[in-house]
Amino acid sequence: MPIQGETIVAIATAILPQQGSVGIVRLSGTKSLAIAKSLFYSPGKQEWSSHRILYGYIRDPETKQTIDEALLMLMLQPRSFTREDVVEFHCHGGIIAVQEVLQLCVAQGARLAQPGEFSLRAFLNGRIDLTQAESIAELVSAQSKQASQIALAGLQGKLGSPIRDLRTTCLDILAEVEARIDFADDLPPLNEAQIEQQLEDVLDRVNQILATAEQGELLRNGLKVAIVGCPNVGKSSLLNAWSKSDRAIVTDLPGTTRDVIESTLVVAGIPIQVLDTAGIRETVDTVERIGVERSRRAAQDADLVLLTVDASQGWTDEDLEIYQQVKHRPLILVINKADLASPKSLNYPQEIESTVHTSAAHHQGITALETAIISLAHQGKVMAANSEVAVNQRQASALTRARVALKQVQETVTNQLPLDFWTIDLRGAIQALGEITGEEVTESVLDRIFSRFCIGK
Repeated sequence: MPIQGETIVAIATAILPQQGSVGIVRLSGTKSLAIAKSLFYSPGKQEWSSHRILYGYIRDPETKQTIDEALLMLMLQPRSFTREDVVEFHCHGGIIAVQEVLQLCVAQGARLAQPGEFSLRAFLNGRIDLTQAESIAELVSAQSKQASQIALAGLQGKLGSPIRDLRTTCLDILAEVEARIDFADDLPPLNEAQIEQQLEDVLDRVNQILATAEQGELLRNGLKVAIVGCPNVGKSSLLNAWSKSDRAIVTDLPGTTRDVIESTLVVAGIPIQVLDTAGIRETVDTVERIGVERSRRAAQDADLVLLTVDASQGWTDEDLEIYQQVKHRPLILVINKADLASPKSLNYPQEIESTVHTSAAHHQGITALETAIISLAHQGKVMAANSEVAVNQRQASALTRARVALKQVQETVTNQLPLDFWTIDLRGAIQALGEITGEEVTESVLDRIFSRFCIGK
């Protein structure tokens, strides 16, 4: 855990050569204002007060050399993100100027920030709870508009607030029970029916929030989808039609695709990484054989396989051989070139439940394919597509432990066990719910969470 009293500094924007018009260097801590005054010259009578932007020049205090023409933003405690004095130098973009400013700040007594340390200080100083901190990282890494909206809702406290309410209810129940243990002769009997109803209400709400975990996993991590099949069945054409691009080379020659080609799409708010693989067949060509082996690996690693066949050729022995290799994976049979289909029936195995007819060359069937993918992704799972929030894996784990503890309390009450037994699992539920918002959390958990942040956050 980093020392909180130190003044930290980091570059808060992506810095690439010849890209980005502005580069920001951010300071937080007790020395921030003093460091800013030692480096920044503001002409005229500009007022150095909180929440003002000053214009001027950044100068090396030793050599008096001007480093950059810049803006200085002042946000003094407690009205800042970290609830410490925060200063930002808004420099010209690029590499040189911002790196020089960063080094000058270090020379004046600041320490380079660790990943996520600004957000960690905001959490430790009570500016945000742990769900909001995690939402910041999720907002930065969001791959779709829906994922961005979910993260923004978390940042606004729409996950942390109900979790705190549930924890407060559990604390109130615990207080009632412990009061009866300590002062049984001075208080009226415990209203068990009311407590049972409160426990049922808390458990129902926990289940509702926990049901968003699967949706959250899809929105944050997306799906990896592999298009596999024999050569020349239209896999590359399917990728091009789906992605509305010419990512893959399309010819009538079998074996054109020699490697796995990737394209990233967003379908119904879910990021999808599409892998166009080399046609799977036996070959003596060394390069093509390597491509075929990579295709097999891609199919094994994918969350979903699109087994693509040529409708005009019917179901072949080669299709069956490939199917045998991938049938243990979630699978959709894509019957491509449907516009060229021969009169003979396509005798594919009847255990294949999901099929889609497409004509990639004519951009037909793509919507049906997307619908089938989303349906299969959600099949048999409780979804919460209309929910404002979606919990992540860490939060889901804590909610699961809270649910188990609450069910144990219910069993304890039903079995008329002594009140001391009620308190054990109540404390377990309170502990688990507190871990979500950060009211009950260990230093190692904090280190693990914030180490995944970028350095300037």
